[in-house]
Amino acid sequence: MDVGDVRLAYRTWGDAYGAPVVLLHGLGASAASWEEAGQALGEEWRVYAIDLRGHGESDWPDEYAVELMRDDVLGFLDELELDRVGLVGHGMGGVVAHLLAQEHADRVERLVLEETPPPFPGGATVRDARPDEPLDYDWPVVPAVTRQLADPDPDWLDGLGEIVAPTLIITGGPDSSVPQDRMPDMAALIPDCRLITIPAGRSIHEEQPRPFAQEVTEFLTS
Repeated sequence: MDVGDVRLAYRTWGDAYGAPVVLLHGLGASAASWEEAGQALGEEWRVYAIDLRGHGESDWPDEYAVELMRDDVLGFLDELELDRVGLVGHGMGGVVAHLLAQEHADRVERLVLEETPPPFPGGATVRDARPDEPLDYDWPVVPAVTRQLADPDPDWLDGLGEIVAPTLIITGGPDSSVPQDRMPDMAALIPDCRLITIPAGRSIHEEQPRPFAQEVTEFLTS
């Protein structure tokens, strides 16, 4: 799908007439990471998983910021005429998701943040050294995004209090690389937010797709 100046690839699961749920992957991943969880969620919802710019089969435009990804997702919703959606984001995708919920509250029915770095300084490490192996994402996206996560715009933090969508934060427990001690601080800043832990580490939806999908489904229907 053409959205602005980028072409976005996406996958779908579930009944074409079901209520829409949109999945946003983490840094260096793609929509393929949602395969099992997406199928499970598709038993209840119409699920869309997007390859964000610079990842997977979407365009690699050499211009990267989470705000641009947020705008891409908004354009995606507009192109598919999805008025209000359940929005689920993992890691970087969670940052994209909460920025969209902050800026466009009318488009997000409910928000799920899986292992999402809290927008506090020092919450991430800048990565500049490119791995030697072939990559299925555009390497420049990594240093660009990790710099933003390591030193986030203060508006990201201020905007948490403007999220009106009921929100669920899912953490991965002690095996996660995301600072777990700051997750309750993030949850406390979102007006209607619940925090749970599925002790599966950094990528809960891949390690425990069924329990993850069950928690998301119960939250979306509560």
